[in-house]
Formats: sequence, C-alpha cells, structure tokens
Amino acid sequence: MQRALLFVLLFSVFAIAPAQAEVRFRLFFRPATNAQPLDGRLLLLISNNNQREPRFQITEDLNTQQVFGIDVDGWRPNERAIIDGSAFGYPRRSLADVPPGKYWVQAVLHRYETFHRADGHTVKLPMDRGEGQQWNRAPGNLYSAPVQIDFDPHRLQQFDIELDRVMPPIEPPKDTKFIKHVRIQSQLLTKFWGRPMYIGAAVLLPAGFDEHPEARYPLIVFHDHFTPTFDGFRETPPDPNLKPEYSERFRIEGYNRIVQEYAYQFYKDWTSLDFPRFIIIKIQHANPYYDDSYAVNSANLGPYGDAINYELIPYIEKRFRGIGQGWARFTYGGSTGGWEALATQIFYPDMYNGCFAACPDPIDFRAYTTVNIYEDENAYYMPSYWKRILRPGKRNYLNQTVATIEDMNHMELALGTHGRSGGQWDIWQAVFSPVGPDGYPKPIWDKLTGKIDRDVAQYWREHYDLGYILRRDWAKLGPKLVGKIHIYVGEMDNYFLNNAVYLVEDFLKQTKDPYYAGEVDYEPRAEHCWNGDHTRPNAISRLRYNQMYVPKILERIRKTAPPGADLTSWRY
Repeated sequence: MQRALLFVLLFSVFAIAPAQAEVRFRLFFRPATNAQPLDGRLLLLISNNNQREPRFQITEDLNTQQVFGIDVDGWRPNERAIIDGSAFGYPRRSLADVPPGKYWVQAVLHRYETFHRADGHTVKLPMDRGEGQQWNRAPGNLYSAPVQIDFDPHRLQQFDIELDRVMPPIEPPKDTKFIKHVRIQSQLLTKFWGRPMYIGAAVLLPAGFDEHPEARYPLIVFHDHFTPTFDGFRETPPDPNLKPEYSERFRIEGYNRIVQEYAYQFYKDWTSLDFPRFIIIKIQHANPYYDDSYAVNSANLGPYGDAINYELIPYIEKRFRGIGQGWARFTYGGSTGGWEALATQIFYPDMYNGCFAACPDPIDFRAYTTVNIYEDENAYYMPSYWKRILRPGKRNYLNQTVATIEDMNHMELALGTHGRSGGQWDIWQAVFSPVGPDGYPKPIWDKLTGKIDRDVAQYWREHYDLGYILRRDWAKLGPKLVGKIHIYVGEMDNYFLNNAVYLVEDFLKQTKDPYYAGEVDYEPRAEHCWNGDHTRPNAISRLRYNQMYVPKILERIRKTAPPGADLTSWRY
C-alpha cells in the first residue's frame, strides 16, 4: 500500500512539473554591419529594468543583471549563433533558471584578434582599443539595441536578435599646458606578442616647466587603472550646471561635483608657490587581458615590467627633463596601483627611492583575499566535512557579504573563457600563472568548481607572492629597501585586502640586518581604498593621493639624496 501511494505521488509530481527550458535566442549580424567572419565572446544581456542599457548593468554587486555567453569562431554574416539553456550564465547558471517575466534584452559581441606569440602559441584575445578593456564599450564591438520581451522558460520560445550596431572609436585626449600624452612602440612587447605593441603615459608637468629650462625634476609614477588622461586634475572650477549624481559606493549625493571640486583644488595646489615641482605620470599599459599589466614581467602578458622601466621611463625622463636617477624616482598608488607600487619597488629596488602602497591587491597569497592558495583545497568553499560555506569575496561597510568568490569568478566565466573576461580574478591569473598547454594562462583553480591547482600555486609563490619574496630574499633585498616601503589599508577593506597586509607586516616588523624602517598603517572601519589619511573619509582621501604623498616624498629626498645631487634646480 505504501509503495503504491509513493508511486502515485511521484507520478503526480512529474506530471505537473514544467518541462525543461525550450527558449533559445538566435543572434546574427548582416554583411552591411561587418562583411568578414568574426571571433569573440557573444553575450546575451537580460535586465529587469531599462534604467540603463543591459550591457552596463553586469556587476559583482547585488544589483547586477543577467548575462549568458558563448564563444564564436569564424562567425559569418547572416549565420545564426544560438544561446539556449546550455550557455553558461551569471548570476543564474542557465536560461532555465530565469524566472518568467518581462525583460529588456541586448546582445554584444566582444571581438577577439589572433596573436602569434614569440613563445610559439597562437591565441585569440580582445585587443584593447583605447577603452581600457571594457567589453561593453570597446570600439569595433557589435551590439544590438535593447528590446523588451515576454520570457517564459517553460514555453517553447525563439527570439531573433540582430547585432546591427558598432561601438564607435574613442577620440584620444588632447595635450594641455600641464598634461602631455606620450606613446611609444615597445620593442620588448612587440617581440613577445608578434605584432606592434605600444605603451604610454599621461604626464603631469610641474608649474613653471617652460619658464625654467634649466630645471631637472624628480619623477613619480602614480600607478592606477587605465585612464586616457591624467584624471583628478582640473584647471577650471566645478561645472555649476553639473547634475548631481548619487554615489552608491560612498552613499553621498552629488559626489560627481565633489570629484570636480577636489580635482580643481589639486590644480590650485599644484600651481601654488610652495608645492614641490615634480613630474607625475600615469602609465597606460592596457593589454589583451586587462586595463593594465600589473607592471611586472609575465609569462602570459610579456615583459611589461622591463618595458615600463627600461623603455618608457627613460623616454619620459629624457623628453621632459627628469633627473633620471634612482634617488629621484618614487611610486605610489591604490588597489591595483598599490600592488604595482610595492611590486615595482621590490623587483626594481635600485630604480626607486620609495613606494607608497595603499589598499594593495593581495601581497601575500596565504591571504589571497579570503583564500590560502597553499593550504586550502577549494577557493569557493570554507574547509568543512559536513558544511559547504561559500567564501565571501566582497563585503559592504557593515561587513555584510555582497558577493562570494564563486559569484565573482562565475561572472568572469560567463564573460570569457580561458581568462579572457577582462575581470579582476582573470588578470591576476594571467599575470601570476605559467602558460598552459593551450597558450592561455594555466588556471590557479577550476573556474567552475573552485578546486585549487597546487603546482600553479607554487609557481605563483616563487614569482609573485610579494610577502614570500621579501622573506626569501631579505638578505639581498633588505639593504636596498630600507626606509622605502610604506603600506596603508583599511581594516574593513571591501575585498579583505587587509588580511595579506597583516601577514607582510608581521615579517617587516621582525626584520633585522637591516630593519625595514618603513611604515604599515591601518584605519579601523575604513573600506577600500584607504590611503593613510586619518583625517578624512575614504570618499575624500582617495581624491588626494598626490597631496598625501608628495610631501612625504620631498622629505625622503632631503634625507637620502646623495652628495652632489640636484636639490635646487626644481625648487623654484
């Protein structure tokens, strides 16, 4: 009797259960839009609102919308590419998981180009085209206009979407009296990538540069994400007609006006009589994997560290009258730029006289955000026999999780396979990993499951774990780094970057023969990206990097400049 009843119940469940998703989208483009076959990542974006185009609503945060992606190779005009329930998605894994409803949908093709690298590998990657590796606005990418549909994963539905638009070119910025833009072909990178490759910089010149041709200047490298010009510097007062915008990150109304106010204040400080006369540059090194290279040599990206330090920096110092000696060079930055500032100082210790690393990306891989890549088995789940607790990847100011490491990596997997998403975890992997058999970065972990590859982790340790390299090589590096290392991070960093700083500080405080004689500082409750300013909130201090560090650099020069050094020509 019980068996018969169970059979009836099971039969009833299957009888009323909805069928698997039969929805599919057929995407195509016509010869008038592009006449040649194309390679790339084909994306379907789905949004429950039309506040912005769906392509601008894919984030790691709680307000993200939906994306599905497939690779296309040799996709021809008028050929239908199919996105159905088999396509990988974020945050919902499959079209079958999307609830019924009215949605705005849009398609984008993020175009790839073919590279024949010097290491013998042929790879297909998205070349930066002046936008800083932003797939949703990269010039030449195809896309469709958003359209609204009635979606039901339990019905047989088919939607045709034509990618009939091309993202326009980006006009390069123009030089001004204070800001110059330089771009050179790197011989080192050209050889590696098998085609002409360029690096550049936005150069901020000191006040009085033209009036003092005899002056030679110290150089500061302000490491940052891609920027087409030297942002944060404004020669005119804020626009009185600027429509105030709310900053969700800082919870401030009219933050865009505040940004303009502080940019104008920097201009006034920069041109004041008592401000030190330095050259500050922001390097432009967007590449086929990300909006910058992390300023080091890499098996997958090529010798960007050497290209920057041995090709670009000498070119800039020669053209703009830099002093051109290690005692007169410094570096600072935050987040990605914080890691780059510290890594540059460590890998090129004689070329720079100090680094100021704010909220640096993980500088010790025992705390690769919330993962210990040497001891943990899985990057996505905390170790437990019975439980499966997802590791947090991002938190808000109340320490509430807004994204897990799995979330963030699955977003990148939807946007691009083989580490081609242009996202944060993929660029770390591209920079730090050896080349895999297929020519792409060898994964540090399985992107789908989170299982960590121990061999790749050991490669990371030996080549890019800054904390480990300091411990391993202190006898050699220590004498070159005394007084040069300064690290700052908030104790509530949204990406848990403070964890790695704690580990590096533990070592630095114990250094002997010599003692590191630098600074590691924290701010309670401060989020990403605190830079050492105890007097202002993050929203303001992040707009004052130059005013924050330039006085410290001037003091360092006074203490360490060698006998006979030029300390006067630039002090007018």
